[in-house]
Amino acid sequence: MGVVIKHYGDFSNLDKFLRNYDRQKLIGVLNSLGQEGVNALASATPIDSGVSASSWGYEVQARKNSFSIRWTNSNVNKGIPIVILIQYGHATGSGGYVQGRDFINPAIQPIFNRISNAIWEEVNRL
Repeated sequence: MGVVIKHYGDFSNLDKFLRNYDRQKLIGVLNSLGQEGVNALASATPIDSGVSASSWGYEVQARKNSFSIRWTNSNVNKGIPIVILIQYGHATGSGGYVQGRDFINPAIQPIFNRISNAIWEEVNRL
């Protein structure tokens, strides 16, 4: 499961920022926001056994010209993360259907906003 934020327009300030910014400082900011995302997702995850809620994690990846945060959930059954089944719904073994519950988007949206604002502030400091 991944999230992609797209923006169209002039990227000259962002390119300058990515070339000159202290990568370790940005990785620190992303790690902090990654953990905030884990906390938000864990708090919002519907609890039956509590396994899915406690199985959230994140990874920060730094490449030459990009940075990313990837939130993960290690509670998997037959190759499918349980939180995806909760989010989107699923068929049951007896022919029924369990309606999905949108808990991921409302939980993570404030974190996306904080990431966007934090990066925007740093880019505009140049």
